[in-house]
Amino acid sequence: MRLDELNLYELGNTIGISGMVLSGNDWSYLCMFPDQEAPANQWLEKLELTYEDWQKLVFQLDNQEVEVLQKTAHGDLAKVVLRKSQRLIEQRVSWAVFKRDNYTCRYCGADDVPLTVDHLILWEEMGPSVEANLVAACRKCNKTRGNMQYEEWLNSPYYAKVSVGLSPEGRAANWEILKNNSLAAIPLRKAERATRK
Repeated sequence: MRLDELNLYELGNTIGISGMVLSGNDWSYLCMFPDQEAPANQWLEKLELTYEDWQKLVFQLDNQEVEVLQKTAHGDLAKVVLRKSQRLIEQRVSWAVFKRDNYTCRYCGADDVPLTVDHLILWEEMGPSVEANLVAACRKCNKTRGNMQYEEWLNSPYYAKVSVGLSPEGRAANWEILKNNSLAAIPLRKAERATRK
């Protein structure tokens, strides 16, 4: 498989580094990070990369560009490329979310793993990095949700499996976000970047 057969904007966003491959003595070893696992239902694909492909791959993983659609001042839809630097979340906001959520993953209840913050309204869909739009999530839940809509995520088999670690109140709180239409009250971010038609 070649790099141009992949959607480059998924790298660093929905496709990320989860380990490395070691090779030698006629063997290759897939080494997963401690908080990652290679699911049995995923395939390994060998990417044939040129030197220039490696540069693109490393740049994308480092900058995490993402392509989104946005309305221009004239109301036309245009593609906008946003970079990771635009979605860095202030530590003050992250820690406020962790504290509010009792330093526990809102999806699986884990309280003994590193936490991230997950956007309820997807960042790619102009969801802002504000406390009302963020919940504490372990890396595995955050990565597994990927770019699923929040309602789709709560109805997913993965969430059904891991949410058994939550209290009934914790599960109810996640559903209340939808029932109370809380997401509609969150003002969307405005991207002010050059657009491409």
